[in-house]
Amino acid sequence: MDEPTQYEARLRSEELRSLINYHNHRYYVLDSPEVSDAEYDELMNELRGLEGRFPELITPDSPTQRTGAAPLETFAVVEHRVPLLSLSNCFSEDDLRAWHRRAAERAGHEDFSLTTEPKVDGLAMALVYENGRFVQGATRGDGQHGENVTANLRTIPSIPHTLEGTVPARFEVRGEVYMSRSGFERMNAAIGEMNEEREREGKRPHPLYANPRNAAAGSVRQKDPAVTAARPLAIFIYQLGWVEGGPTPTSHHETLAWLGAMGLPVNPDARVHPSLGDAIQRIHWWGQERDRLDYDIDGAVVKVDDTRAWEELGAVGREPRWATAFKFPPQQRTTRLLAIEVNVGRTGVLTPFAVLEPVVVGGARVQMATLHNEQDIRRKGLRAGDMVIVQRAGEVIPQVVAPVTSLRNGSEQEWSMPNRCPSCGTPVQRDPAEVAVYCPNSGCPAQRVRLLEHFASRGAMDIEGLGEGLAETLVEHGLVRTPADLYRLTYDQLLGLPRKPKAGANVSSRVVRLRKRSVSRLLASIDGSKQQTLAKLLFALGIRHVGHETAAVLAHELGSLPALLGCTYESLLNVEGVGPVVARSITDWVARDENRRMISDLLETGINPNGGSSGSRDGLLAGLSVVVTGRLETMSRNGFETRIQEAGGRVGNTVTKTTSFVVIGADPGTKLARAQALGVPTIDESTLLSLLSGRVDAGELLLGLQRS
Repeated sequence: MDEPTQYEARLRSEELRSLINYHNHRYYVLDSPEVSDAEYDELMNELRGLEGRFPELITPDSPTQRTGAAPLETFAVVEHRVPLLSLSNCFSEDDLRAWHRRAAERAGHEDFSLTTEPKVDGLAMALVYENGRFVQGATRGDGQHGENVTANLRTIPSIPHTLEGTVPARFEVRGEVYMSRSGFERMNAAIGEMNEEREREGKRPHPLYANPRNAAAGSVRQKDPAVTAARPLAIFIYQLGWVEGGPTPTSHHETLAWLGAMGLPVNPDARVHPSLGDAIQRIHWWGQERDRLDYDIDGAVVKVDDTRAWEELGAVGREPRWATAFKFPPQQRTTRLLAIEVNVGRTGVLTPFAVLEPVVVGGARVQMATLHNEQDIRRKGLRAGDMVIVQRAGEVIPQVVAPVTSLRNGSEQEWSMPNRCPSCGTPVQRDPAEVAVYCPNSGCPAQRVRLLEHFASRGAMDIEGLGEGLAETLVEHGLVRTPADLYRLTYDQLLGLPRKPKAGANVSSRVVRLRKRSVSRLLASIDGSKQQTLAKLLFALGIRHVGHETAAVLAHELGSLPALLGCTYESLLNVEGVGPVVARSITDWVARDENRRMISDLLETGINPNGGSSGSRDGLLAGLSVVVTGRLETMSRNGFETRIQEAGGRVGNTVTKTTSFVVIGADPGTKLARAQALGVPTIDESTLLSLLSGRVDAGELLLGLQRS
């Protein structure tokens, strides 16, 4: 069989994922398989082979990444009352000192205590207790919504079903479910012995887990709690989430002691430190002692000990300012750099990547790795044919660290960026203000495909069924030049649309075509995407440097899609959260005729969101910053926050001097005290409803509150 091209591999891997997911559903959910174990194995092994040769094709939802767990749809969705934020990362003392300096500047002093804890490499969980009884457990998920895995968590011995002593009426704690190293080794050994027996019986083997973290995640997500109960799982509680009906300690180390007194398992190695220097010493100690533990850690977590300061410090995006993770050096391996090749992204940037002799790094097989840019290659002195040190940055993304020059034999070849785009042949250009080399041809097939794929992705327009393979097919057949063309596609154009056959197949006899059901679903999803918010549409356009958060800021400021065409560099600089680089990127994008035509085309198709979660400039609460706290009766907090955003207001997580007013519900906690200390007006739930309904004018209300 001939080696498949990258293009062929993309198409076939998409088809394989679809087939395997279908058969997984028949096998695990419906208990009614349509193929034999041997046929299933052939599909899975082919997908593993393609992802091994082309690691950039691996997707988070690939069947090869789910290690036998039941489909996530089997679990109900839990909305996190307080988002489970991610932590920023520090990789050196300089990084940590910079984090400490930023926190000190925002707090107004630097003489605050810190806590350190080992950063357990597991799966984040949120546990809810009512009247001392465990009632709900959920995964982190996307930070806003997680999976309800309560039944499985009840089987973990270290999670108490009831707590001791005097406890709050209702509260949430966050913890990390992990699997011990010794337990992981015993489990994989048992699976290996079981597989020997299964192979003798002609059955397909169960997959071995790559590392304890993946094993823990797969175990928690089992459909049958009995399977979870048989796995060597444990948990460490590392933080308090929220509390109703009871006072809480004012420091993190006291909180851990308080939780421990209730019977919750907190890490005994957590420490409080009077200074940053003392915390750094403890981190170095962890780096030396980590191997003595029976569980994996990938660093240490550092937190501001005074929990009263957490709200004041706030968060940046999804990362709190009051905590950070000091990451230990990731695992490294040596392998050969076979070649340096180039990808063309949706904005035309040419990005080199390394083709490696396969090597296992941090429990994962690595065959390709990022090289960032041409300057990065030159700085490291990399040559094709070098033996190189490879690591997984953050133990996730493979990177080439450096060549082992002592092993060179003279056959290695220096590399330079191609002068022409490898996709369309257009001479490349260099941005003098950046290190990027890019293809200026907006009609470049690779750019069109990547932009179309981005436009349809989750978090953007969320068009189900439009992945890499179909994007390439639509562009290749001239049906789609810009994303706006999606909304002009017809049933007849798509029905029977040929797609690439799998590698090595007889093209004349194995042409794959879109069928009626797939076409109907695709067209329905395309039409449904017209209802997406302005923020998602702005992100979907693929403007360089415009991510989710910037898109949300722009949506709130602009209020409609046509307003994007009137943006100027100066006007954008006046938008909070938009700096010179982003402003220049947006205005350059808007200035291009092809982009202005695309906006016009989108408007002609009926897409023109001007409300939703992106807010409206002319809304009842336009220009106001609102914080909601406490338990509300009329609707959920998220429901109120959505109504506020629809009325043009901004919803904040913390109370600051710029907060317009705070909505107070039952048991408001420290935000009420913070508002009173800063002199920020407060209103109750009924007043907010009056504002949202237009019965009360926001300006007049605030003026009256300030006078009183």
